[in-house]
Amino acid sequence: MFDIGFSELILVGIVALLVIGPERLPETIRTASMWLNRIRRGFNEIKQEVQQELHNDAVMRELRQTGEQIKKEATTIGRDVHDTAVSAVTPVPENTRSGEQEKSPTENKAE
Repeated sequence: MFDIGFSELILVGIVALLVIGPERLPETIRTASMWLNRIRRGFNEIKQEVQQELHNDAVMRELRQTGEQIKKEATTIGRDVHDTAVSAVTPVPENTRSGEQEKSPTENKAE
């Protein structure tokens, strides 16, 4: 983590032994390791929360995209249904149904 070698750890231990003294050194090491573990736990919790938030953001983006796709498809289906309903309701003239073309009023008078 800090890129400390074995020889550097021995040097730190010797300095700590000289500065703190042999009586208080074990208690000091326990206290320091306890604080180090608390800090590590805190960083791990923060890291886990950040990863969870990033995952939640990705899921929310996917949900928005899916919602937009569903809206587009629903709009398309609604238009299709409306067009079909309009064409079904619009009456078709009888002479067009039988294949005859409509005659203009002048043609009707000529007959």
